[in-house]
Amino acid sequence: MTIWEAVVQPQESIERFGYRQELRRGVGLADLVFYSLILMVPIAPFAIFGLVYSRSGGMPVLAYLIGMIALLFTAASYAQMVKAFPLSGSVYTYAGRGIAAPVGFMTGWAVMLDYFLAPCLLYLVASVAMHDTVPEVPVWMWLLVFVTVNTVINLRGIRMTVRLTKALIIAELVVLALFLTAGVWALMQGKGQGFSISPLFNADTFSWPLVFGAVSVAVLSFLGFDGISLLVEESTGGSAQVGRAMRLALILAGVLFIVQVWVAALLVPDPAGLLAHDSGTAFYDAATVAGGEWLSRIASTATALSWGLADTMVAQVAVSRLLFAMARDRQLPSFLAKVSVKHSVPANATLLVAGLSVVLGLWMSSREDGIDLLGSLVNMGALVAFVVLHLSVIVHYVVRRRSADLWSHLAVPLIGMAILIFVVINANVMAQTVGLLWIGAGALVLAGMYVAGRWPTLPDLGAPEVPVPGTTERST
Repeated sequence: MTIWEAVVQPQESIERFGYRQELRRGVGLADLVFYSLILMVPIAPFAIFGLVYSRSGGMPVLAYLIGMIALLFTAASYAQMVKAFPLSGSVYTYAGRGIAAPVGFMTGWAVMLDYFLAPCLLYLVASVAMHDTVPEVPVWMWLLVFVTVNTVINLRGIRMTVRLTKALIIAELVVLALFLTAGVWALMQGKGQGFSISPLFNADTFSWPLVFGAVSVAVLSFLGFDGISLLVEESTGGSAQVGRAMRLALILAGVLFIVQVWVAALLVPDPAGLLAHDSGTAFYDAATVAGGEWLSRIASTATALSWGLADTMVAQVAVSRLLFAMARDRQLPSFLAKVSVKHSVPANATLLVAGLSVVLGLWMSSREDGIDLLGSLVNMGALVAFVVLHLSVIVHYVVRRRSADLWSHLAVPLIGMAILIFVVINANVMAQTVGLLWIGAGALVLAGMYVAGRWPTLPDLGAPEVPVPGTTERST
């Protein structure tokens, strides 16, 4: 045990929540930030730039800026709940313990739409991109290669995953630096539309519903910052370290996203055409204007590898921890709670995610709308879960603990909820419909658990919660 662990263990020991410390603590602040950045993918806008540009009326910078601000409020609520409950499970744990176990189950069910299907979406996007680059290798074979490599790495332990993601994120940043350097130089040479604030605000196309509809797409690039909370039981610095890492990762990613889409928006060869019909190659077309065909090929290959290896590697880690946490509480089959003795990772959960990614990936690859459908599912599940997260902060701190810190425990969650609800309302109809169907299916599963006498419960706290400054303790 390190000196730091000895200091935080008395107040953050998970034994007081009725669990044993099975996961190995070995992840530091820099590791957490790198982990979150790689899950968000520093060059994520490469793949969805055309869609965000079209949906935002040519204002992708504004869409990403609003998305970052909204999720900074969400990160603040995460920091509050991870401090109260430093356990794996993310919003499932926070809603279950902050409000009630059935609410936790439904929130976990909702966020599974994000965590469970995100690896499949990423594998599929990467496989299709690599097939376009190397058409001799079919999509299904690329899918199997990506899944196999990532699963083997993740089964070896969290430290190996962290080391490899650091190397991959550096490679992504090098590609991004190449694009930004070439893009700014091209603008200085008079190419594109020249320097302008129109990607941030254009009075001719601006409307709040339009922009928030684009935000519902742009937030896909940010999803993953919350995956840090799933590693709190493996963090050397406890909940405080996790909260800092979330904010740092979000701000860093937001700045990178804003800069790259601003430059790309100014280099789009046919702005009017892109506004009328989004294009999956819009970013690569801008890269061609910036530096030529070589830069476009580098950008497209980097996108494929970052989504297929780097992002999916950590996405698989995140969802395996969620399944582990829900299975540990007997809300999913118990075999998913099994931890590898040698490597201290939830091996069965990791293998299940890999298997489902292959099956769903192969199925969705046969559909023309497969990628769009998966993207809608992932986004809606995350947004609904984030709304419940904000509500958990209010219930736990203000209602139960009578917190006097009304900014952190009431105002911030309310602002975050309002922004996210507006985003959900302005999302596309398919995303709303699928999200409601998924929530409905979860309600049926929950009802079935009650009928079978297996209603959701959580282990009792073995010790009183650590007092939080600005609260008046009340029995719960």
